[in-house]
Amino acid sequence: GGGFLVVPALVLALALPMEYAVGTSLVVVVLTSAAALAVRAGSVVQPDWWLVLALTGASAVGGYAGARVADRTDTRKLSGAFTVLVLMVAVYTAVRALPALI
Repeated sequence: GGGFLVVPALVLALALPMEYAVGTSLVVVVLTSAAALAVRAGSVVQPDWWLVLALTGASAVGGYAGARVADRTDTRKLSGAFTVLVLMVAVYTAVRALPALI
């Protein structure tokens, strides 16, 4: 998804605090995912509901744990960790795309 681009954009362009930018991005992800699930639920191809349930449960536990960690972590450290994560994703994506470009 584009959440890893939206968060820095919200922080830099709108000067939102990191917590609000991450929360805003997550709300957008939830709404988009719910809409996609609603569309898929009415189609001939049914989702694997056990997988949906497992991923939903894991996301809820991860969200709760992440919120607890974020509450105890300095905002600058959290921002730095997010920056490192975005850079790692960028390098990984570039390395995977490189063979197709050569």
